[in-house]
Amino acid sequence: MKHIAALLLVCGLVTLGCSAANAQTVALAGVLGNSALLVIDGGTPKSVNVRDIYLGVKLISLHDNVAVVEVAGVQRTLRIGESPVSIKGRPGATDGGVVVLHAGSHGHFVSAGQINGQAVQFMVDTGASLVSLSVAEAERIGLNYKAGQVVRMNTANGVSQGWLTKLSSVRLGSVNVYEVDAVVSSGGMPYVLLGNSFLARFQMVRTNEQMVLEKRY
Repeated sequence: MKHIAALLLVCGLVTLGCSAANAQTVALAGVLGNSALLVIDGGTPKSVNVRDIYLGVKLISLHDNVAVVEVAGVQRTLRIGESPVSIKGRPGATDGGVVVLHAGSHGHFVSAGQINGQAVQFMVDTGASLVSLSVAEAERIGLNYKAGQVVRMNTANGVSQGWLTKLSSVRLGSVNVYEVDAVVSSGGMPYVLLGNSFLARFQMVRTNEQMVLEKRY
């Protein structure tokens, strides 16, 4: 235990002195006491304490196995087991222009993001026409979906009711997209499906386990 405590102390001291260029990818590998084990640029997990900075990544908070980090002025929520997210701004792009996603253990591209300024968990779904979210998620983020057009949706469990709506803003990484068509479904779903009403605003290239989204201007 003394060895582990000493190791954590050394790691904490190292993070205070590191302010290198912004990392390309960040993921949460685990939690050790009050420290987050961060994987930066695919390297070895590093123990980082709250308010410390390591390789340009600052740990803002750590609670219930959820870490909030800040990279290049952008805060992101990380959860254990999710794929890392990489963002690099394009010159001249005021809100960032490129988002790089990495597939998780099940091959899905999952990332934290925002709808109308509220935090959500996205999963990229190129087979979905619209951004899709459940009634429970829509109500959690305060979306007035019932003002939208009522539609009938065919699902694996049969026909269900849905509502067409428009999202004021959808944020992935540092990139904002405005006025995005969406559908709210009465069925449950673990993620907000990031469909083509959002993806069509980007040039999308997938190489093996990496997906690059470059915003169209």
